Amino acid sequence: MGYVIATANMKGGVGKTTLSVNIATCLAKEHGKRVLVLDLDSQISATLSLMSPMEFAKRRKHRKTFRYLIDQIINPEPEQKHTIQDIIQSQVCNLPGLDLLPGDIDLYDEFVVSEMLHYQAINLGVTDFETIWNRFERVLLSKVLEPVRQAYDFIILDCAPGYNLLTRSALATSNFYILPAKPEPLSVVGIQLLERRVAQLKESHEHEAKIDIQMLGIVFTMSNANLLTGRYYKQVMQRVHQDFGAEKICQTQIPVDVNVAKAVDSFMPVILNAPQSSGSKSFSQLTQELLQKLRMYT
Repeated sequence: MGYVIATANMKGGVGKTTLSVNIATCLAKEHGKRVLVLDLDSQISATLSLMSPMEFAKRRKHRKTFRYLIDQIINPEPEQKHTIQDIIQSQVCNLPGLDLLPGDIDLYDEFVVSEMLHYQAINLGVTDFETIWNRFERVLLSKVLEPVRQAYDFIILDCAPGYNLLTRSALATSNFYILPAKPEPLSVVGIQLLERRVAQLKESHEHEAKIDIQMLGIVFTMSNANLLTGRYYKQVMQRVHQDFGAEKICQTQIPVDVNVAKAVDSFMPVILNAPQSSGSKSFSQLTQELLQKLRMYT
């Protein structure tokens, strides 16, 4: 069984999706790994980084998105029309080993989920609704991924900013998480908030099932060469080192590179669209570093 890795930060705009799709692409292209990207953000940025809007619209019309799999758990149909294997898009960007489970702009209805869990609590005679909710968030993504989990070396979960149901379920399901951040104070606050949330998640589930997720590394993105030499940046980095320790911070930083943005316009990662660019080379180096970190944990 391979690794499930979530990419998350409480703050948006830190390069989370770009990190997810390019690490996944590097793993498939340069290391021969079989990788699945799952888009958990209703902005569908990861999906549109790997397929065109026209292709996504076609798949959504035929209900071949992640939304259908959630619906099957919340409100199952008598006869399931699609399996997860039907919904996964294989060899996205014509790259063998790189697969995508497309997201959706409308993933689930909080009210419907709450209603379903309320009835479950009544039927089971459980008075503590939190217990029912915790169990659901712990098994939601695990159930979805169970049929294909052993088919991949890596499953990369691209989480939405903040801390919604799917992000909590992603963290509960994952072996590791990567925390992208920009070298600025607000981004550091996002790191601290997520760390606090992960600790709370582990604590809230400890009576039923242990959640054994570890931080794989903090990755600084959108680094500017002029900024890196300044006093402001050094103060930010000093604070991160004090809070988390040098071993948690990836040495490789992702620079500001216009080729990364251009690649998104072509609906493919910069690793494939501009392989000789500084951004592409940084993602390759970062992926190698993350693989080395994984070896230390296993």
